[in-house]
Amino acid sequence: MHDYDFIVIGSGAAGLTAALKAAKHGRVALVTKKGAQDSNSAWAQGGIACVQSEEDSFDKHVADTLDAGAGLCKEDAVRTIVTEGPARMAELVALGVEFDLRNVNGHVEFDLTREGGHTKRRILHHHDTTGKEVSDKLLAAVRAEPNVTLLEQHYAIDLITTGKLGFVSEDRVLGVYVLEESTGEVLTMRSDRIVLATGGCGRVYQYTTNPKVATGDGVAMAWRAGAAIENMEFIQFHPTCLYHPKQRSFLISEALRGEGAVLVGKDGKEFMQKYDPRGSLAPRDIVARAIDHEIKRTGGPCVFLDISKQPADFIISHFPNIYQTCLNVGVDITKEPIPVVPAAHYQCGGVKTDINGATTLRGLCAVGEVGCTGLHGANRLASNSLLECVVIAHRAVDLLIHKLPTGRGEEQRYEIPVWQSGSAQDLDELVVIYHNWDEIRRLMWDYVSIVRTNKRLQRAAARLRNLKREVQEFYWNFRITSELLELRNLVETASLIVDCAVRRPESRGLHYTLDHPETAKEATDSVLRRY
Repeated sequence: MHDYDFIVIGSGAAGLTAALKAAKHGRVALVTKKGAQDSNSAWAQGGIACVQSEEDSFDKHVADTLDAGAGLCKEDAVRTIVTEGPARMAELVALGVEFDLRNVNGHVEFDLTREGGHTKRRILHHHDTTGKEVSDKLLAAVRAEPNVTLLEQHYAIDLITTGKLGFVSEDRVLGVYVLEESTGEVLTMRSDRIVLATGGCGRVYQYTTNPKVATGDGVAMAWRAGAAIENMEFIQFHPTCLYHPKQRSFLISEALRGEGAVLVGKDGKEFMQKYDPRGSLAPRDIVARAIDHEIKRTGGPCVFLDISKQPADFIISHFPNIYQTCLNVGVDITKEPIPVVPAAHYQCGGVKTDINGATTLRGLCAVGEVGCTGLHGANRLASNSLLECVVIAHRAVDLLIHKLPTGRGEEQRYEIPVWQSGSAQDLDELVVIYHNWDEIRRLMWDYVSIVRTNKRLQRAAARLRNLKREVQEFYWNFRITSELLELRNLVETASLIVDCAVRRPESRGLHYTLDHPETAKEATDSVLRRY
């Protein structure tokens, strides 16, 4: 039994922020299934949306967010996150995060950029590797914090709750079972203050901008533990992922379009004005559907993003990572357009929370992409995600400290059973796992991606029911491995996406169905409850 005052699961911007703040109040275990730098946050290119200039305002940022969210944003959550942003940015700068600056008449200020859906320049960035810069500085601070035990290569299996122990008078978290990959041992970790910061679920789809770790672990764990799940049908497909066989899953940041890049067809002509008056700066759901339509209309495998009209030195200095990565596969973006396709990028729904990240399970908070605060609604405004990570992580730790103070008496404790493997055997044919993994990702791409229909959703649901039974049989009969755990979470998360999609007979934001192309007059959330 391993006791901690706080357990944080996930090492992206949200998890690292939560661990740092919790460490001032007790002992923290920071659990991450791969390396500490393997996270969606570290892959984020564009930046962090935050009001910084005199020509901008909180009201304008709120209005842009509500507009993108297609009627499903919770305005109080949006306003809270937007207004608390500057204080959190100041904390990041104090930790050493180096946002790009510019000199204006002898005055140094943030070099703000603009992305799709934003009416003002408000994106703080570090070249085109903002997420890595933020993650690196947060991780350095965490490694220097003596109260944080960083557990890399440790895979959280399931939350331990009073409900699972048979109690009915209260529903709360007590700890988590964790697989230590190097030994195969399952650790029993106790804490009644747990922060889920596991990121998103892009790997549910065949094509994604996400790293390999994004398998929906937190959503699946929370659902199995009894927490409510909300709005999982809203999966954001980034419009511009590099289309090249030698470099898969590489995001071409929306910041390029903010700096003048335009989308063109194989004929070299712009096409976005046909779909939206904002052209290439329209919100992501509109751009992704337009690209999908153009690809199907022309029969081409991709479209193109052209920034070559900008000076070469401007492109190279502002987008060094994108420039070099494309150059490595033979595309010089200073002279020629970039081949791009849409790819699964961000989940706007997740574990249902309040504005403090609190879930429907006492003692469990969900922060960052895994949680659904109501900030994003039916479609995320670009670069609002890292903002939400740091703001909600701060608020979640604050809540846990005040509602569940550390140092309480032993009478509060429950007996927690250690993990039992029983007669489980080693799984000697990983091909079975890989086959099911591929099947899930293909069916989700074919039936539950950018454009949906009732028939496609029904087919996906029918196959997922069978796959869930197969995966559950593997789980109970064989010793657990990280591959098996990821498959288990993948099929659970895919099922939640389909179930939420079936419950929405309309087209709204990122959920577009040919059977119900109109948007309902009244906006409602799709909430799933296990009990």
